[in-house]
Amino acid sequence: MALPQGACWEVGPQDPGPLSTFSPSQPPAGAKDGMSQAPGAQPSQPSVYHERQRLELCAVHALNNVLQQQLFSQEAADEICKRLAPDSRLNPHRSLLGTGNYDVNVIMAALQGLGLAAVWWDRRRPLSQLALPQVLGLILNLPSPVSLGLLSLPLRRRHWVALRQVDGVYYNLDSKLRAPEALGDEDGVRAFLAAALAQGLCEVLLVVTKEVEEKGCWLRTD
Repeated sequence: MALPQGACWEVGPQDPGPLSTFSPSQPPAGAKDGMSQAPGAQPSQPSVYHERQRLELCAVHALNNVLQQQLFSQEAADEICKRLAPDSRLNPHRSLLGTGNYDVNVIMAALQGLGLAAVWWDRRRPLSQLALPQVLGLILNLPSPVSLGLLSLPLRRRHWVALRQVDGVYYNLDSKLRAPEALGDEDGVRAFLAAALAQGLCEVLLVVTKEVEEKGCWLRTD
């Protein structure tokens, strides 16, 4: 995806932390193969871009995972933070320790710099009204347990998670997973969203183009 002229986000070789290019051995339930295969030919498997967790950079990982390419780094996110609060000695949009923990304003500004938009999903709406074909991907904010080595602590922090469709299959691209988790078709991702929203502490962002945002066609009205 090309950056719009004048954008300041960093693009090119960066260190996103551990990442994997995942190819599922079998198509999950709900996947559709739109191409005919020659007799005896093996269908090609999709490659799914997946960055794994480093420091508190889940927002950076979620952005790159939902866009399916390495577009953002910690340095680029820190630069966005500076622009959002240029006169603040203690920047409110990131961790005071300099390890990440970026808030939603950084994610929204990053997407805007690419000509995209983040639309809040109203949890009171039925998920049947979500027009998934109009949505590039989803970014969720979820409570996540905190651990110290092998010891689980009775604490929870907020965690950014990307969901994205690749070749007709939706994947959970949580950076804390060892590999992408196949969710299946639209019914599968709606079921995942319903379970996450049922926890009561989940927020959902729809990643869409500016045109889709302006026309509101991410919402089904029929």
